[in-house]
Amino acid sequence: MSGQLVSTALQRFTLPNGLRVVLAPDRSAPVVGVAVVYDVGIRSEPEGRTGFAHLFEHLMFQGSENLEKLAHFRHVQGAGGTFNGSTHLDYTDYYEMLPSNALERALFLEADRMRGPRLTEENLRNQVDVVKEEIRVNVLNRPYGGFPWLKLPPVMFDTFPNAHDGYGSFGDLEAATVADASDFFARYYATGNAVLAVAGDLDPDRAARLVERHFGDVPAREAPQHADFAEPDLTGERRESYTDRLAPLPAVAAAWRVPDPVRDFTAYLPFVVLAEVLTDGDASRLVRRLVLTDRSVTSVGGYLSFMGEPFDVRDPTALLVQAHLPPGGAVDPVLAAMGEEFERIAQDGLDPGELERTVARMSAHLLRESDALLGRALRFAVLEQQRSDAALAGELPRLLADVTHEQVRAAAASLVPARRAVMEVVPGGGSQ
Repeated sequence: MSGQLVSTALQRFTLPNGLRVVLAPDRSAPVVGVAVVYDVGIRSEPEGRTGFAHLFEHLMFQGSENLEKLAHFRHVQGAGGTFNGSTHLDYTDYYEMLPSNALERALFLEADRMRGPRLTEENLRNQVDVVKEEIRVNVLNRPYGGFPWLKLPPVMFDTFPNAHDGYGSFGDLEAATVADASDFFARYYATGNAVLAVAGDLDPDRAARLVERHFGDVPAREAPQHADFAEPDLTGERRESYTDRLAPLPAVAAAWRVPDPVRDFTAYLPFVVLAEVLTDGDASRLVRRLVLTDRSVTSVGGYLSFMGEPFDVRDPTALLVQAHLPPGGAVDPVLAAMGEEFERIAQDGLDPGELERTVARMSAHLLRESDALLGRALRFAVLEQQRSDAALAGELPRLLADVTHEQVRAAAASLVPARRAVMEVVPGGGSQ
């Protein structure tokens, strides 16, 4: 699929049980990507059960209504395919990439666990231990573990859904019960709360029949009412620091609230572009200023949303800039220099060709992402889930190209200290 993001044959329909389906044929290679996205993520987990959305993702791989533990692994890998799942702030996904002649196998596997995973005490206790080990490896025993995606939200936000630790505390994970898991499945893993997307070497009519055959008799359950996670913007800077015993260098991350990514997409897009203007490549504003000129940081990056998913997130979210500093580096001059660059864009605008080059790079990146059928299926599923508009994937390059110089200037002008949340990493606690 060269030069475009979406097949013109994109098809969307809804089964009687409420499952939404997106089919995207592409006969260029004999493979298919299958993705199922459920409208439940970290922000949906209940108080006292931090990390539960991620824990439940693990449980979905421990057998299902008609399959014993590890059968999913065996059937996908036996067909020459790969599979995985992941938990995000606003959704959880499950996916397979297989030869196209194994499409029905993938549909059967996903439908079977949509009917019901094997929620046993043995499976639960085993996966609690697996998740705890994952936290040890990825957060507790890693330099800058959880920085900034776990560390900054509690500074910026006040409510439990937005501020809590999405990986979870050991105490909450250990207290989880099979009844908790059954309730979570019944509430969020409903046919009406899911989207199935299939992209690749498929005949749409045959694929639709296979979807109906395997998912049509999954019991209908309506989606729960979508929670409102809204919070007011900051009216004054919030700033905290912590000591990381494993970190060799200081680091800092700053975040500013941005417009609603779903309800106010036109106002949101200039911030997506601005993040690239600031940090994408050696010619970007903050790389030139902080890394190459001032040498006040060793690296700097900017992105939208705490998990770096600009088109896969709901409100509230933020534009983040993070930087690692050299030994003995001071955070305040770095933040001040960032502010000067924001103000320079707000006052003077962008250089000739700067916006066009940035948007061209972003469009090229979107096209590269869409070359992978699995990435395409996942994007279709998430956009259909959050916006009822899978075809928006194909519109993103045009919409980015519509962003104006004035919109980027206005976005930069909003990145003021009074709206800023800051988290500073102090290195070397283990030596004390």
